[in-house]
Amino acid sequence: MKSLKKILLSLLIATSMGAVSTSVFAENDPGRITYSPTDAIDIVSGKIKVALDAITSGTEGEQVAELIKSASDASKEINANDKVDVARAKANNKLKSARKHAKEAALQEAEQELRDALKDFNDLKSLI
Repeated sequence: MKSLKKILLSLLIATSMGAVSTSVFAENDPGRITYSPTDAIDIVSGKIKVALDAITSGTEGEQVAELIKSASDASKEINANDKVDVARAKANNKLKSARKHAKEAALQEAEQELRDALKDFNDLKSLI
């Protein structure tokens, strides 16, 4: 009887945790597009390449900063695991630095930061 009570109590606790768990009810918001981590990395890399092309074509710093901001915003879609998230944060810091340089019209420094960030984002694929 004593062991039966323990078994019933543990089953009750397990079912109540499953019934109330937020991960059970987790789903996408309607209208929100979710990407796989590799697709999100490709999107960010593409946006960084657009910013690099803008620098080489002689675009002004404010416009380049907006392109870099777009890449930085897209990097938030990269969700795989903690190791990837730490590496993504480091690469995103380089994007922030590049954006700062672009706003200051130091486009050579921004270009170098973007190249480093592009390499770091492409290296994320090996961590997935």
